[in-house]
Amino acid sequence: MEHELCNLRKFVSPEIIFGAGARHAVANYARNFGARKVLIVSDPGVEKAGWVADVQQSLAAQALEFATFIDVSPNPRAEEVMAGAAFYQQQGCNLIVAVGGGSPMDCAKGIGIVSSHGGSILEFVGVDTIHVAIPPLIFIPTTAGTSADVSQFAIINDQQEQMKVSIVSKAVVPDVALIDPETTATMDTFLTACTGVDAMVHAIEAFVSTGAGPLTDMHALDAIRLINGNLAALVASPDDLQLREQIMLGSMKAGLAFSNAILGAVHAMSHSLGGYLDLPHGLCNAMLLEHVIDYNYADAQDRFKVIAETMGLDTRGLNPAQIKQRLMARVIELKGAVGLTQKLAEIGVSRSDIPTLSRKALNDPCIVTNPRRSNQRDVEVVYEEAL
Repeated sequence: MEHELCNLRKFVSPEIIFGAGARHAVANYARNFGARKVLIVSDPGVEKAGWVADVQQSLAAQALEFATFIDVSPNPRAEEVMAGAAFYQQQGCNLIVAVGGGSPMDCAKGIGIVSSHGGSILEFVGVDTIHVAIPPLIFIPTTAGTSADVSQFAIINDQQEQMKVSIVSKAVVPDVALIDPETTATMDTFLTACTGVDAMVHAIEAFVSTGAGPLTDMHALDAIRLINGNLAALVASPDDLQLREQIMLGSMKAGLAFSNAILGAVHAMSHSLGGYLDLPHGLCNAMLLEHVIDYNYADAQDRFKVIAETMGLDTRGLNPAQIKQRLMARVIELKGAVGLTQKLAEIGVSRSDIPTLSRKALNDPCIVTNPRRSNQRDVEVVYEEAL
C-alpha cells in the first residue's frame, strides 16, 4: 500500500498559449476574467525594450483600463512587492499582467498574494501557506529561462536576511501564460545564456529530483534535448527566431517539470548565493552545476545516464565513473560555448562566506528533493569546489 501511495502525483500548469504573437491575446483574456482595471508589472529593462508599451496598446485597443508598476529590481525585493501591492489597491485593480523575466513575474505573484491577504509578503514563505484566492494572473515571459510563468514558485529577496526566500503554492501558478518567443529577441547574449542555462538546470534537477515521476520526466528530458541542441547556436545567432522558439519551448517544458517535481541542491545553493550577493540567478546556477552533478551522481546513476544520453553522449561500454566524467565535461563545454565560464571567486565569493551560504542553502525548500541527503559540511565542500 505504501508503495502505491508514493506513486500518487499531481501536475499543475496554467492555460498556455505558445507561439509567435501569443502576447496579443492579453486583452481577450483580461476581458474573460472580468478585468475592471489591470495592473501591469514589469521592470525598467523590459519597458525600455518596448514590451510594456506593446501590452498597454493591446489593452487600450479593447478599452481596458490599466496602471503600470515597474519598480522591480533584478532580484525582486520584499519592499518592492509591498509597494506594488499598495499601488494595486490604490488604483483599484482586480487583475495582474506580468511582462518580463523572472523578477517581474515573481514580484507580480507576491503582489497578488499581499493584495488578497494583507500582511507582509515574508509571512507567506514556505509551502502551501496561501488560503485565500489571489487575483487572476496573466503572464507574458520575455526571457526563456525562469519559467515563473508556468510554475508554483515565487522567489523573493529578503534584504534584511540577505537571502532569497521561496513561496511554493499552486495559488501562484498563473491562470494564463502567453509564451511568445518574439519577446525574447530583445535579450542580450549574456541574458540569453544565463536564462538558457537556468532552464537546463531546471530540467536536470527536476529529472533527478526525488519528486520526479512520469508526468514530469517527459517534459524534463524534452527540455534537456531542446536546450542542449539549440542554446549555443542561439547565442551565436541571436536573431534566429526559429532557435528562439526552440529554446522558449525547452524553457517552458523545463518549467512544467520543475514546478511539479521541484528542484535540488543547485537551486538551493544558487538561491543562497543570489540572495547574499545579488547576482544573476542563471549565472549562479551555471557556476554550481557540474559540482552538484559530481556530488549527486552516485545517488542517481541511472537517471544521470539518461541525461547524458539525452545530451547526445554515447554511453555504451562505459562504467558509471566514465559516464559521470563525460556528462560533467559536456556541461562545462556547453557553458563555455555560451560564454559562462566564471568561478565563484571571480564574482566576489570568499572562503569565509561559505559557512553562511551553506547554512542558508540547507534551509531552502529545494534541498528537500535533492537525490542525495546533505549536511552543512557536504554543501560547504561543493561551494569550495566551485570557487
